[in-house]
Amino acid sequence: MLKKALLSGSVIFLLLTPGVGTAKDQAKPTKVVMSPASSVPMADVVRNLGSRCPNVTVTLDSKQSDYMLDAARWPNGYKFTLFKKGGEAVFSTSTVLLSNAVKDVCNFVNTSK
Repeated sequence: MLKKALLSGSVIFLLLTPGVGTAKDQAKPTKVVMSPASSVPMADVVRNLGSRCPNVTVTLDSKQSDYMLDAARWPNGYKFTLFKKGGEAVFSTSTVLLSNAVKDVCNFVNTSK
């Protein structure tokens, strides 16, 4: 009988307690818009961001974005430049692999918050 009362009380407590880690508690994702001059397909950037940096999303709406990413592919690698709102270049990287360029952008975004 005491076990049933404790179990019922525990269930009621859990139902009434606000959830830990709910969507409103999580930080809002950083939104990046791709530059029209980018030569790297958006799908490739999105795929790499999703696996390496889930808190960064690509948007089509430049007004809602936090950054603009110019992603260029060159014969010997990738050159990414990140601009904050207003057009100021805040980060740039050159790598051989696309995944490393995305990782570098992700590290910058996560450390500049």
